[in-house]
Amino acid sequence: MLLNRYQNLHLIQQLDPVEDHCRIYHLMNGYEFPWDMTRSLEVALMRTYCVPSISKLLNHTGEFTHCPQKRYDDTSIIVGEMIKWGYDSTRGKEALQRMNTLHGRFKIDNGDFLYVLSTFIFEPIRWNVQFGWRLMCEQEKLASFYFWREVGKQMQIQNIPETYEEFERYNLDYERQNFRYSDTNRRVGEATRDLFLSWFPSWMRSFIKPGIYALLDDTMLDAFGFPYPSPLLRSAMVSLLKIRARLIRLFPPRNHPNFYIDSPIPSYLTGYEIANVGPPENFKQ
Repeated sequence: MLLNRYQNLHLIQQLDPVEDHCRIYHLMNGYEFPWDMTRSLEVALMRTYCVPSISKLLNHTGEFTHCPQKRYDDTSIIVGEMIKWGYDSTRGKEALQRMNTLHGRFKIDNGDFLYVLSTFIFEPIRWNVQFGWRLMCEQEKLASFYFWREVGKQMQIQNIPETYEEFERYNLDYERQNFRYSDTNRRVGEATRDLFLSWFPSWMRSFIKPGIYALLDDTMLDAFGFPYPSPLLRSAMVSLLKIRARLIRLFPPRNHPNFYIDSPIPSYLTGYEIANVGPPENFKQ
């Protein structure tokens, strides 16, 4: 069973991260690390809210205060369709087109677009180093870069770095230059935090809230104006996630995919059409 546990890894290591990046990324998200990729992309999105120019726009739309679960589901559907089927598939192209239509309603700085794109590559990799049941191989890291780089090109994002290393440097430099506190950061951060808390019974929320803070680094906490968790709690959260990783390592390989769009989606319990995902045309702008 333990030998079988690594069958997808062995397959991935024989694939080309340039030519086969859609297939590799599909296996990573649907079979190897579904829970981890979802959680790490949640952290990735939280990181983008630490930038005042990004949080100001998100706060202006009102989606985070009016319908945070739908905002979360809309993003997850569009991203999930591209990852599951590939951005060059019929459904992937439709999702990409819908995303470009929604973004086209607003004037968004190219540098902000580029930073958000970079978080989708590097935050899951950093999460994996800490909490993965196994480390991502080089093919998986590079496939993540090539997947999102191609999506970025089709979003008409300019000046996307040519290499993994250059893009990682951009990511780190951008955060050093742009992470700072603002009231809109806090409002969007609190709305997102409260959304996460809403997934748990009310009696648990006061205990879980500090746990959310424990998963955010100090630069994020400062940018949101959130309190620092105790070192003991932060250490406990890290330990729990590492224990989970060791247990998952003992599981047999997944035979069926577990993409976000494979489960009932709270905002679309009767199903969805990609063309209708997102806020309506007359939503507050």
